[in-house]
Amino acid sequence: MKLPIISGMDIVKALKSEGFILSRQSGSHMILVKELENEKVTVVVPKHKEVAKGTLLSIISQSGLSKDEFIKLLK
Repeated sequence: MKLPIISGMDIVKALKSEGFILSRQSGSHMILVKELENEKVTVVVPKHKEVAKGTLLSIISQSGLSKDEFIKLLK
């Protein structure tokens, strides 16, 4: 499935629905955290109108989701 062109805020909304919490913001980067049993997953999302495809793939990978799982969260 092809990745859509989305904003940083849309990424944050999708990750929040998966249990991530906006921890803090440093400049134009939002830091989201999700506590798991034995670890803490941290994802940094740029607050841009359009996030580059490579950056989006990296965010999806860091979150532990598959590409298809992430795309379903956007709908």
